[in-house]
Amino acid sequence: MSAKPRVALIAHDKKKVDMIMFVRENMEILSKCELYATHTTGSIIEDKVKLNINKMLSGPMGGDLQIGSLIASSQIDYVIFLRDPLTAQPHEPDVSALLRVCDVHNVPLATNLASADALIKEISLELES
Repeated sequence: MSAKPRVALIAHDKKKVDMIMFVRENMEILSKCELYATHTTGSIIEDKVKLNINKMLSGPMGGDLQIGSLIASSQIDYVIFLRDPLTAQPHEPDVSALLRVCDVHNVPLATNLASADALIKEISLELES
């Protein structure tokens, strides 16, 4: 892994507020990471939480695929994709392609707040070592 953990942040529309709250609650840890996000999610995080984000295209324009490419080329260490399993819209990123590339490249992927909390604990341990 790199000196700074590289974390991708993606959220379906109905999970963007959850993502903002999650990032705020974990700002001390995430501020020490290199952060990547799809454009809309990244812009909201920058605006509301004031963290620097490397923004890809928006999800409907292929930003999730750009993040998938970064995963495949070993440029992302962790993925937090807060997805809406019940009412995701057709224009929103599909977790299945990211799940596949994360599994192929052994990159942890959190899809809900409970698993995101577990990833944050792992990132915190990595930062301490």
